[in-house]
Amino acid sequence: MRKTAGAEARAVRLARMQELVEAGGPLPIKQAAQRLDVTEMTIRRDLSSADSPLSALGGYVLATTLPGAERYSLDEASDQHAANKRLACERAAEWVQPHDSLFIDCGTTMVHFAEALPPDMPLSVVCYSTNIAAVLSRRPNTQLMLLGGLYHPSSATFFSDEGLQYLNKLGVNKAFISAGGLDPERGASCSNFHEVPVKQAAIRSASESFLIVDESKLGKLRPAFFSPLDAFARIVVGGAPAAAVKKQFKELPVEFARAGGG
Repeated sequence: MRKTAGAEARAVRLARMQELVEAGGPLPIKQAAQRLDVTEMTIRRDLSSADSPLSALGGYVLATTLPGAERYSLDEASDQHAANKRLACERAAEWVQPHDSLFIDCGTTMVHFAEALPPDMPLSVVCYSTNIAAVLSRRPNTQLMLLGGLYHPSSATFFSDEGLQYLNKLGVNKAFISAGGLDPERGASCSNFHEVPVKQAAIRSASESFLIVDESKLGKLRPAFFSPLDAFARIVVGGAPAAAVKKQFKELPVEFARAGGG
């Protein structure tokens, strides 16, 4: 069947938006409307069409397969720690109650956490990662707040002073934080410096904060330190570390999640 003029125009707009997203990452809907000389409502209608390779989330145009999503999928296939990450996240998800307000950090570990949450549980969630938002946006009873700003492909996150100010003013029940390294003396660290103020603001604003890692992170140091370990009500570690490593953390509220619960 031949396309109508309207369908052809929509296809052209979608193709152009796809080019812009592929070139520069998530695109504000307002900017897309200006670039294509149409209204924001037209952009939203285009994105909601069945044949759209794009979607609208948090005021942005995103690829339906988000930038970074393929990379995370490859990590899942090749990451020898994926099973331990999942164990830690499944345990941490048990600490979430209906109607909680949560902050969920970025990273491959936290994708497992978002997937481990009971699918129909009513929640309010703040996040700043497109990968986390992609999982949460499919949940029917979750109110999702995605912090905006400059997009960082290295971690699939947004950062802005405005987003940070909003997070500082926002109170959440529970913050679930990831880390690239845990040292018993120096604390929790990550690889990306732009994540530090977001993690710190989330910890400050939350009634309780929880750290989720797999056992490979224990004893590791990353460039950007963001918190002492005593800031966390609980630390859940997926896997079974060596006895000597485990002993270093015996004075901290650490719980080890193992396959079979042993």
